[in-house]
Parts: sequence; C-alpha cells; structure tokens
Amino acid sequence: MQKPFTRTFSGNKKVISYVVASGFLLLAMFLGISIGSVRVPFADIAAIIGTRVLHLPLSEQIDSMHTNIVMNIRLPRVLLAGLVGASLAMAGGAFQGLLRNPLADPYTLGVSSGASVGAVCVLFFHISIPFAGIFTLPLVSIITAFITIFLVLIFARSIEPSMKVETIILTGIIFSSFLGALLSLMIALSGEELRQIIGWLLGSVSMRGWSYIRIILPFFLIGGLILLFNARELNAMSFGEERAKHLGVSVERRKLAVLAAGSLLTGAAVAVSGTIGFVGLVIPHLVRIIWGPDHKQLLPLSVLIGAGFLILADLTARTIIQPAELPIGVITALIGAPAFALILVRRRMERRG
Repeated sequence: MQKPFTRTFSGNKKVISYVVASGFLLLAMFLGISIGSVRVPFADIAAIIGTRVLHLPLSEQIDSMHTNIVMNIRLPRVLLAGLVGASLAMAGGAFQGLLRNPLADPYTLGVSSGASVGAVCVLFFHISIPFAGIFTLPLVSIITAFITIFLVLIFARSIEPSMKVETIILTGIIFSSFLGALLSLMIALSGEELRQIIGWLLGSVSMRGWSYIRIILPFFLIGGLILLFNARELNAMSFGEERAKHLGVSVERRKLAVLAAGSLLTGAAVAVSGTIGFVGLVIPHLVRIIWGPDHKQLLPLSVLIGAGFLILADLTARTIIQPAELPIGVITALIGAPAFALILVRRRMERRG
C-alpha cells in the first residue's frame, strides 16, 4: 500500500511538471506574438486577447495596429505552430511507446512521407474533392498517411507474422525512401507548381491564417483523445506485447488504434505546415528523460513542450535573418539533430556505466 507522503510527493511532482510545461508554452506564445518587425508589449497582447475572448470593448490606449497584428497575423500563426508541434510530438511519443524504440516517429515509419505524397499530389494535380473545399488537402494527406501505415504493417506481417518492432521500423524506412523518390519525381516534373511544392516541403506556418487552424483542430482533438484513451494500454505494451496480453490488453486492436490516431495527427500536421522533422523524435524522448515513461503524463506533457518548441522554432525562423524568412524545417533540423545525437550518446554511456 502506498504511503500518504509518497502519494502526496508524487501528486506534487505531477503538478509541478504541468506547471513548468504550461509556463514554457505560455512564455513561448507571448514571445511568438510579441517579437517581430513591430514589437507588441506583453500587456497589450493580454489586453487584446482578453477583450476578444470576453467580448469587451478594447481600451483606446491600445494601438489599433497592434490589435490587427496580434489577431490577424501573429496569433493565428502561433496557434498553428503550436498545434502542429503538439500533433507531431504526441504522435512520436505514442509510436515510441508502442514500438519500444526511441527511433520510432512519424518519419521513420513512413507516415510523414505518405502524408507528404498525398499533399503534393493535391498541389501537383490540382485535386479538389467536391464539398470538401479547404479540407481537400488535409483529407488527402490523412488518407495517404493511413494507406502508408497499413501498407507498412501488411508488408511487415508478410515478412514476419509476429511483426517485431525492428521489422516494422525497417519497413517504414523502406517505404519512406520509396515515397521520397516519388516526391523527387513530382518535383522534377513540376513547372509552375515547383516553388509552391518546394516551399511547402521545407515546412512553414507563414501566412496561413485562421482557416488552417480550423482545418487541423478537429483532427488534433480526435487523434489526441484516441491516444489519451489508450495511454494505459501503451504503458502495458511498452513492456512487451506478450506481457500486455497477460494483463488483458487487446494488443492488435490497440496497436491499430494507436497507429491510426498517430497517422491522423501526422497527416493533418503535414497538410497544414509541410514536412517538419525531429519534433516527433526528440520532444517525447526529452519528456521521457525528464518526467518518466508513464504515457498518461508523457503524452499531454509532449503536447505542451512540442507546441512551445515549434512556436520558438518558428519565431527563430522568421527573425534570425529579417526581413527574409527561413523554412521552419531547417530550424528544427539544426536543433533536433544535435539534440538527438546527445540523447543517443547519453543512452550509450548509461548502458556502459
């Protein structure tokens, strides 16, 4: 039986972890809205957003230009970056727990490449689904992400019926390489669409507006809730599928649910922002190191840290060489690759020690 002091300490630790992660996200949001060619004071940001949320008249002391910058340019950009970062980090955390491998993420499993192929096909062939409107791009992206992960699973099962983790990851890498070749082929054949496709593939949340938030938000909520409802099962499966079966977990069904939800999150994120690497790989790994492997805490904390990280990465991308702007994928790769290398070195040293 757990002692009262132990329960209290554990509860306080959880509260502190959420306070720290939420504080990091809130600071990142205020910095992302405040900093730019025109600086907006934090007090003005709080007043503008507060009055809009509560439908109160705005103080005459606040510059109307600041209101326009916050509500029409920077706030939607910051929210979109946060939703994309949260989606990728949550999907990565779920994939790593499911496959018990820190290298598992939407990119190594081929999900991102599949979503990218779908989105580029929409741009390349000018596809439009009747009655879907602006949802054409995310719908096609999500469909191709689903198709990719299920093809990966079918191929892995045909090679090895038990579908070991290593087999799934290697199959994902094979599919990712093949789909990357298809993307290169479409780029080589593109004409007027070349600049749009290249810009999209490098990743950006620039000039997207509120419509893109409406696109990703429902998919984020559905995928996120599915993963949170499966957090306990992910904890069981992280100790191995056989042990999870002994604990009463329907492994095959839960595995499909997690892979489907992760594909949903990844497809929607890729559709609105392009390909942004390393968020789903590094962020959940860092959260696991700092706060532990319990997916009931790891997944929501990954959402908060992933959102804050991508907001700061986007802030860096648009301010480091003003007035020009770098693709956000360049910044995440420059930060993520060395960070992941340090993580791997640390793990190797711990095993030797």
